[in-house]
Amino acid sequence: MNDHRRKSPFSDHREHRGHGEHRGHEEHGGRSRLPFDAVLTDLDGVIRFYDMSDVAELERAAGLPEGATAEVAFAPETDLPLMLGRIGKSEWADAIAAGLARGHGLAPARGRELGIALADSKFWADQTVVGLLRRARAHVRVSIVTNATPWLDDDLALLGLNTLVDDVVSSAVLGVVKPDRRIYEVAAERVGAAVDRCLFVDDRQENVDAAVALGMTGVLYRRPDDLEAALEPVLG
Repeated sequence: MNDHRRKSPFSDHREHRGHGEHRGHEEHGGRSRLPFDAVLTDLDGVIRFYDMSDVAELERAAGLPEGATAEVAFAPETDLPLMLGRIGKSEWADAIAAGLARGHGLAPARGRELGIALADSKFWADQTVVGLLRRARAHVRVSIVTNATPWLDDDLALLGLNTLVDDVVSSAVLGVVKPDRRIYEVAAERVGAAVDRCLFVDDRQENVDAAVALGMTGVLYRRPDDLEAALEPVLG
């Protein structure tokens, strides 16, 4: 579970003056008065959240501890091929079933049922965060940068988020996952911003640290207040 104790959301908040494209106000000489020209945000754990109740019910029926399926599904050896776009949903479910068989002695058919249930878990978007990003987009470019499944486009359509951002950088399409520096560099380039003029928002410390190491301003996300505080220079 996330730790919601109040803390500063900023991992780094250096203000750089660069020449990246932006929609914000300008100083003399064309330089932005804003501390960043683009917002790069994670999807899961920031915008999107999951309802795992159906998986938990199946786990109870199978005699598994709650969370056992997710533990197997999101282990690097199971989900990295998915995040890199090398396998699809069916192969991921098979890998989850194999992991549950090894770790818990679960029959493959039942393991696959759990794998499919997890892959098809219901999800929802935090409308407070969506609203903040929409407001920010009136002033700066906004991009989703996510370690994603190959069916990300379908998920965004279901959430009604197709027009929320200027760009979407998916690890499954790019073939690179966070915290590899290349995914950050590609994201910045695609929105026309210098890396040191980007605000990067993520709920995982290692991903924020990698962004900060490149010169971005990093925000470790725990709740909407964190994002709102980071966007204050833009939203006013």
